[in-house]
Amino acid sequence: MNPDVTPMPVRFDVADVESPSYVIDLGLLEDNLRVLAKVQADAGCAILLALKGFAAWRTFPLVRRYLPGIAASSPDEARLGKEEHGGVVHSYAPAYDEAGFREVLRFSDHVVFNSPSQLARLGPIAQREAPEVKLGLRLNPEHREVATALYDPCAPRSRLGTTRAALMAALSADPSALDALSGLHFHTLCELGADALERTLAAVEAKFAPWLAQAEWVNFGGGHHITRPGYDLDGLVELVRDFRKRWDVEVFLEPGEAIAIGTGALVASVLDVTDNGGPIAVLDVSATAHMPDVLEMPYRAEIDGAAEPGVLPHTYRLGGPTCLAGDVIGDYSFREPLRVGDKLVFLDMAHYTMVKTTFFNGVRHPDIAHYDPTTGRVQVVRRFAYEDFRAKLG
Repeated sequence: MNPDVTPMPVRFDVADVESPSYVIDLGLLEDNLRVLAKVQADAGCAILLALKGFAAWRTFPLVRRYLPGIAASSPDEARLGKEEHGGVVHSYAPAYDEAGFREVLRFSDHVVFNSPSQLARLGPIAQREAPEVKLGLRLNPEHREVATALYDPCAPRSRLGTTRAALMAALSADPSALDALSGLHFHTLCELGADALERTLAAVEAKFAPWLAQAEWVNFGGGHHITRPGYDLDGLVELVRDFRKRWDVEVFLEPGEAIAIGTGALVASVLDVTDNGGPIAVLDVSATAHMPDVLEMPYRAEIDGAAEPGVLPHTYRLGGPTCLAGDVIGDYSFREPLRVGDKLVFLDMAHYTMVKTTFFNGVRHPDIAHYDPTTGRVQVVRRFAYEDFRAKLG
């Protein structure tokens, strides 16, 4: 759990929730959206929901009241954004195949290429078949802000974006290589503040000023933790305003996590309690299948009412129901002993959870539910069954 993020309040009655279930608090989601909408208005920019972080499309009627569009990373995300949100769609991928690119064009307003070679190969298709779509290029300013290499877009030998050297080489071979472009894109952040963006902007301007001067729009990418408590909102607004004025461009931001921080929980139940050098509780939720960032990031998921091991009287190692030996969520302490049937509530489980879940071992996907604070009701909006597991494989 990011120490800078205040734990979400659990406002629903856990007794009303079948386990396992993701529960999205629509009131907390709207609180985040209001913050983002104010930044948009004050800074004069557009903030897009990055579906790679949060794609719970049944919330899109609420999202589109505040945000004008989505950022997509694949043809299917672009289609989901266009059909379920209905606003502007920015698409980017590290590479497109021709069929996928044509599909992206159908649903996108802006398409960003990762390299001059992709632009050279596929740009003519866009100009011929979808001239209304605005084309961009992702830049790699080789400026590092992210501590975890797995999530650092500017790590050494990163495949993400075009370095200045690669750009100069492409222009040397073909001076008209960028003529089809109207915009630029960069992404250097992950769960970071306005100070990191300020340093990034300095690096981008130092390396790519000639192309910024020709751009109509610039996408600042994601990783902006805008709705985190303590985030410097005034600083962000000032940075965007200043950049817009200096370069006379339209500015987009595309956070995913900031939209959904602190808005969702994962309700789990204890299936068994055993002992092997210490108490172990097996749950009906899995780190590898249902909250994979616990293993990938890695990070420690927070549980409502629990603490670090040894802080409270009863410490358990919590594990999932799959056969993966490393399907371990972590060690936690509790005020009372855990018993079969007890429910645990994992906090801040809306972003990068539902979008990354798997059917590994055929473990059933948790329900997806919405909590509406205006009615006090929890409503299941998606329930998974055997057919979902079977349909994934052929």
